[in-house]
Amino acid sequence: MLLSRLRLVTFDVTDTLLKFKLSPGQQYGEIGALYGITCDRKELSKNFKKQWHKMNLVHPNFGCHTGLGWEKWWKMIVIETFKDTKVNVEDKKLNEIACHLIDLYKISDCWKVCEGVNGLLSYIRSKRVPMGIISNFDPRLTTTLTNIKLRHYFNFILTSYEAGFEKPDEKIFLQAMNSSKLKQLKPGECLHVGDQISLDYNGAKNSGWNAILINNTQEQCPNIDPTHVFDSLFGLHKHFVQTSSEKLVSHTL
Repeated sequence: MLLSRLRLVTFDVTDTLLKFKLSPGQQYGEIGALYGITCDRKELSKNFKKQWHKMNLVHPNFGCHTGLGWEKWWKMIVIETFKDTKVNVEDKKLNEIACHLIDLYKISDCWKVCEGVNGLLSYIRSKRVPMGIISNFDPRLTTTLTNIKLRHYFNFILTSYEAGFEKPDEKIFLQAMNSSKLKQLKPGECLHVGDQISLDYNGAKNSGWNAILINNTQEQCPNIDPTHVFDSLFGLHKHFVQTSSEKLVSHTL
């Protein structure tokens, strides 16, 4: 895949550009301890997953269309995650913990930048290809990326909450094209990079885009062109550099 043929490159965020420093269960446990609440971290992790799936079923896309709103959505997850551990804590304190955690995920304390991110983004920017974000996320994302010092790479940040649609819906990819403000942009001139087969790879391909899957789990990816799969952002960066060099050589022959 030649970078020179692309007019827009977008990225997923979680597990593509950023990873959690601690699992949600561990992070919740650490903050709970600051408020004098001791819980089993494994139990918190199990409860978090349960509440995450429940809230996504009842109030999808962070409560975007049910009137709940993303902040209350997260407060409910935090509060119910702790309550499921049978811990005896007053609601006021649980609400304080929820507010603390909501703010904490805006800063770098909870996140680490995946290896190869800055090198790849700097290279793409040096080739003057606009970049954006398409992420199933709430509106905190712009603040988070600013605090982690990645915001400056991107022409736009499109979250599912603000778009009103989640990946893999074709509408969010179309909205990303509009957000780029590139004239007469075609789907075939766009590339999306992410780690989820259904949400990122298939979502992009079904929207007429090019797609790259970042898969570092050693799991097989059936029905996906192996040339579209990379085990890291380093690998994708190397691919772009090599294909650019090959193109340059062919033009000089």
